[in-house]
Amino acid sequence: RFERRVFIIVARVSFILGLGSPEAYHSRLLFLETGKTLERDDVLQKLVEIQYKRNDVDFQRGTFRVRGDVLEILPAYEELGVRIEFWGDNVERIVQLDPLTGEVLVDCKDVEIYPAKHFVTSHEKMASALKDIGQELHEQLESLRSNGKLLEAQRLESRTRYDMEMLRVAGYCSGVENYSRHL
Repeated sequence: RFERRVFIIVARVSFILGLGSPEAYHSRLLFLETGKTLERDDVLQKLVEIQYKRNDVDFQRGTFRVRGDVLEILPAYEELGVRIEFWGDNVERIVQLDPLTGEVLVDCKDVEIYPAKHFVTSHEKMASALKDIGQELHEQLESLRSNGKLLEAQRLESRTRYDMEMLRVAGYCSGVENYSRHL
C-alpha cells in the first residue's frame, strides 16, 4: 500500500530564483522630492551604488545622463524617464518624460528610484559575502591543486578574484547569481 503525500512549500520568489533580499532591494531606494536639499554629486553616487550606469549618449533602461544641473534617469523597470532639475543643491523640478523625444509628460512632486538590478545588498553584507567567497575559493583551490588540476585551479582563481574585485568596487559582476548563496 502506497501513501500519497503532498508537500506545499511556501517561499518568496526571490528565494526560489536566487534573487537578492526584498528588504535590501527596498532599503536601497533613492527618494527625490522637489524642494529637498541634496548635492547633485551625492545623487549620482547613489545611482551608481544602486547599479545604474552613466551613459550620456545612449539613453536606455538602467542608465542616467547628466547635462549641467539636469539629471535624467531611465529606470530599469519603467518605459518613461525622469528628469530632475537642480538649482544649486536644491531639487527644483521633477518631471516624467518620453525618453525618445524628451517631451515632458507630467510634473511630479517626488519620485522613487529603485535599484536597476535585483542583486543589491548592504555594505556590511557585501563585506561578509566577500570573506565567505574568499574562504570557499581557498578551499576549492586546495582541492583542485591536490588533485593535480592546476589549469582548473588557475582559471577558477583568476575568474573568482576578478568577480570579487568587481563586487568590491561596483557592487555587481557578470554572473552575480553564482554568488547568491553568499549575498
